[in-house]
Amino acid sequence: MMDTLLLSRLQFAANISFHILFPTITIALGWVLLFFKVRLNQTGEERWMDAYRFWVKVFALSFAMGVVSGITMSFQFGTNWPGFMESVGNIAGPLLAYEILTAFFLEAVFLGIMLFGFRRVPGWVHTLATFLVAFGTTMSAFWIIVLNSWMHTPAGFEMREGVTHATDWLAIIFNPSMPYRLVHMLLASGLTVAFLIAGLSAFRWLRGDRSDEVRTTLRFGLMAGALLIPLQILAGDMHGLNTLEHQPAKVAAMEGNWETGPNVPLLLFAAPDEAARENRLELGIPSGASLILKHHPEGVVPGLNDFVSEEGEVLHPPVAPVFYGFRVMVGTGMAMLLLSWGALALMARRKPGASGGWLATRRGLDGLPRPVIWAALAMTFSGWLATLAGWYVTEIGRQPWLVTGVLPTEAAVTDVAPAMVLSTFIAYLAVYAVLTAAYIGVLFYLAGKKARGTPAPELAAENRPGPDGVGVLQPAE
Repeated sequence: MMDTLLLSRLQFAANISFHILFPTITIALGWVLLFFKVRLNQTGEERWMDAYRFWVKVFALSFAMGVVSGITMSFQFGTNWPGFMESVGNIAGPLLAYEILTAFFLEAVFLGIMLFGFRRVPGWVHTLATFLVAFGTTMSAFWIIVLNSWMHTPAGFEMREGVTHATDWLAIIFNPSMPYRLVHMLLASGLTVAFLIAGLSAFRWLRGDRSDEVRTTLRFGLMAGALLIPLQILAGDMHGLNTLEHQPAKVAAMEGNWETGPNVPLLLFAAPDEAARENRLELGIPSGASLILKHHPEGVVPGLNDFVSEEGEVLHPPVAPVFYGFRVMVGTGMAMLLLSWGALALMARRKPGASGGWLATRRGLDGLPRPVIWAALAMTFSGWLATLAGWYVTEIGRQPWLVTGVLPTEAAVTDVAPAMVLSTFIAYLAVYAVLTAAYIGVLFYLAGKKARGTPAPELAAENRPGPDGVGVLQPAE
């Protein structure tokens, strides 16, 4: 029988997993909409107007889902984790209030102008409203990441009778892991939106939409992904080194390394066995982990066995979910890199008037073979997968602490009966499953409806460059 602590952790994990899906989209999508609007102002081209009008609907839907799920999630601080606010409320409370005052109100005030003021206010006012909404989503992410980072690397406080009191707000806000975590999250949002745009645009093209808008947004999504994924790899490496400094037990779990020592392999796959304190079925690159974490094959990497007390109490996080979650995140990132860079290479090699061979007969648009377009469709929600996997690594990797070195997780949980928590947990799962399916369904419905309502343009007899310097679309098969 599961106890209240485990059920409360699972319930909060379900809530945060559902909630994070939507801010991950709105954070970056607000800036993408601003880009579309600026390009519309500069060129007056209808493709930018069409792109803005379609994706602002996606933004509005995502924003609404994020707000509702965020409110539900915040209730659990009182219902499931009363010890959290009792112990660290003097710091967590103001940070959450700053998010509402500087971000949520900004978004709420100007969202209406952004959604409904396209032809009702001067163009510069609408552009300004789009900017302020985008800025608000970023500020919201900033304050939430500040609080989350502080929970991992607390600073700028003192304890008085078991309660935290702020002594330096700058140290609290700019705690040791905040800059790395913030950049990592913003880039994750950018990648999520890049592949969402590419995926839905690919879906529309496959459904027969041959508009300039689809060609533009598909290229935009793939180019944005190709630009952001190397930056994310670099940011992730820096974040990992910061985590090694401040949370070595988490890194040991990520690497599946049990004994501290040099020449630690980078495990591509393994089956961690916590009972036996070893891995089974290991497949790795010799000295790879030492090279990545210490930049030298002889570099010493911490082992999980260092985080067991003399009494046998395990002081490191659960190994399997952290180990596997890290590999899902990295593997998804590698798939993003392969697809986006491969697509750009194919588009760059295309020459107007070229013909012959497999590429010509299987071409989709702008030199992309149909299998690549199908791959883009398959990767539509890859950003969600990578974000959730990374989030699990981060949060499970903090255990057994709710606030590292300050508040153990078990000290903050409610004393509500397990049966009550289980009933609400099941209800949350049912509602979230329905809402997630409905959200995805609505996105594809909007994309399909847009595709059905867009007539195919007249195709030129020759493959001459279009007005944007790119060859016109190839005839559909």
